[in-house]
Amino acid sequence: MNQPLPFGPGRTGRASHAGRSDLAEVMAEVAHGDKQAFSLLYDALAPMVFGIVIRVVRDRSQSEEVAQEVMIDLWRQAARYRSDAGSVTAWAATIAHRRAVDRVRSAQASADREQAQAAREHQTAFDEVSEQVETRLESEQVRRCMRGLTELQRQAVSLAYYRGLTYREVAEALRTPLPTIKTRMRDGLIRLRDCMGVTT
Repeated sequence: MNQPLPFGPGRTGRASHAGRSDLAEVMAEVAHGDKQAFSLLYDALAPMVFGIVIRVVRDRSQSEEVAQEVMIDLWRQAARYRSDAGSVTAWAATIAHRRAVDRVRSAQASADREQAQAAREHQTAFDEVSEQVETRLESEQVRRCMRGLTELQRQAVSLAYYRGLTYREVAEALRTPLPTIKTRMRDGLIRLRDCMGVTT
């Protein structure tokens, strides 16, 4: 089923033609690939499914996506439905709630990963040698050694240390690919170490 499945107040369809007491029979027809039966099932269940999903997900756009995924699940899993295990409505509601919770958890996990990554990048992302260099950045010796770096190395190191930017922020500020920035900063720190006589 690749056709879009719209949700919202404008979708009323033919729900009246498929009473909820007949949904088990409709589901059996859907299980055999009857697209017209699925259309009836959709009209009967889509509003309820969307209502459940949006209460969990909150965001309307994401809720519409999840609700569509639920309806596709109903189409694909129709053969698994067993009337003795509960009504079609209850089965659909369970799938809808599970899908909605999965979406929320996935979004939270993604946000947590991004936050953790940002935190890691914001911390001193250099090796022990660079930490030793950092403690001496205010000295005249460091300023002299900084002049021995390439322009890109000097700008990158300055932005990272004096302005506290992350690798990614430095890359954006200098409009330079992130891998290039990391390489130039590493090489620059090594040159600073050698110039300043910092030992490991």
